[in-house]
Amino acid sequence: MPSDPDLASSRWDRLKGLNPLAAGLGPAGRLLRALALCLVLYLLCAPFIMLLEYYRAFPAFFDPTPQAAPAGEVATPASQPPRGTVYTDTLLRMGDGMLVAWLPNDVLWPSAILDNPQNFQLGQLEVMRYATRVLRDKLSRQRTTDKIDPEADLAFTCFSNNPRAWMLPSAEGKYADGLKALKRYRAGLTGGTSYFFPRSDNLAELLEQFISLLGGVDTRLANAPRDWPVRLSEETAGDRYSQGEHREKVRVPWTQIDDNFYFARGVAYGIREVLAAVRWEFREIISIKRSGELLDNIIEELGLADFEPLWVLNGSRDSIFANHSLSMMATLEDARQKLINLQHVLER
Repeated sequence: MPSDPDLASSRWDRLKGLNPLAAGLGPAGRLLRALALCLVLYLLCAPFIMLLEYYRAFPAFFDPTPQAAPAGEVATPASQPPRGTVYTDTLLRMGDGMLVAWLPNDVLWPSAILDNPQNFQLGQLEVMRYATRVLRDKLSRQRTTDKIDPEADLAFTCFSNNPRAWMLPSAEGKYADGLKALKRYRAGLTGGTSYFFPRSDNLAELLEQFISLLGGVDTRLANAPRDWPVRLSEETAGDRYSQGEHREKVRVPWTQIDDNFYFARGVAYGIREVLAAVRWEFREIISIKRSGELLDNIIEELGLADFEPLWVLNGSRDSIFANHSLSMMATLEDARQKLINLQHVLER
């Protein structure tokens, strides 16, 4: 039986045999050993990289409203930020948070398999696209015949880039350009060269876009637990020109159950932050319409969608297991119905 010094010496000799700079090796041998060593180090670090990327992809809620004036001081219009800066700053902060760890276009292991945070970020991105489109078409123009703000237009164009593109151009590069355009738009608000019109019709248009977005998300969640693969389409109801019955596939593959869930979480997160900014930007309109409490309830309702089960389950109606898709759908549908009520209040 070898002694302890002999055993330690043999182990050291084995480790030295892995040295890519060892004497007697040719260029090919050194290259192969260097690549093998890098692969081993990468595999050892991969779990820590995966945990870091996962937690960086889920930002905490933030309050976009400006800080209140200190006690004893009266807030004046000159001390308040220009109209539109809170709305724009909210989009900028959301975009900066996404670019800290943009995952949907990753092609290398382990971040390429993190589909849950990827879909969460895709949900956030969808909200930013909707909010920026309304900013370009409505909020930055007094009338529909006015010229479109070039920076708002560029921001929307950049955010419309393919989120899974990783080169020529990369998604991160285009989204960074969009954030730069929003920063220039914000500078224009301060300098008086850009505009933001917090009118009730503009707010109603923004709510209409969010209502439509939540409707699509709810449909994807509602189709998850269905027990039949196809159903009769409702699009031909009342259409006397349609011939026969139309059927559509509604079965969601089990591999997409958690994808839809986390996409819905990202949408809820983004809409909540934008509505918190809307609460400030449209405060006069909201006060006149006496709809502040309703908007606060919507923001609180969307905050309830920020839950993360250990495993996204899809239990049937009589199962002892939860159905997280329907739980998320119920929360978002409640918020959606309240958004419809708020829209009706604004249009009165």
